[in-house]
Amino acid sequence: MTTAQILALIRTVHTAIYLVMVAAIGVLLYGGLTGQSGPWLWGALGLLAVESAVFAGFGFKCPLTALAVRYGARTGHVFDTFLPERPTRYTFRVFGSLMGLALVLLALRWTGLLG
Repeated sequence: MTTAQILALIRTVHTAIYLVMVAAIGVLLYGGLTGQSGPWLWGALGLLAVESAVFAGFGFKCPLTALAVRYGARTGHVFDTFLPERPTRYTFRVFGSLMGLALVLLALRWTGLLG
């Protein structure tokens, strides 16, 4: 594979992971807001736990970003995915906050403090 093909593969995988994590946060929010639970909720919790552990384990930097740079990606916003800059510029602020809110809502529901 050429360097450009490897970079395209990294960007494709990173984009797919990004979209799956956004969906997982959506599942958590839905569960927190509605009280619904089931395999989807537990799967989302598991995926987000693994993602958080990997992120923390790499010094709060995505390992795929470093890999993309190694294969020629330029630095800046969204150079390591195929997503446009505008919706991804504040990814950590927005989705970190939404994940925190969802976890608080779930905790409140599970402890019986929220109907």
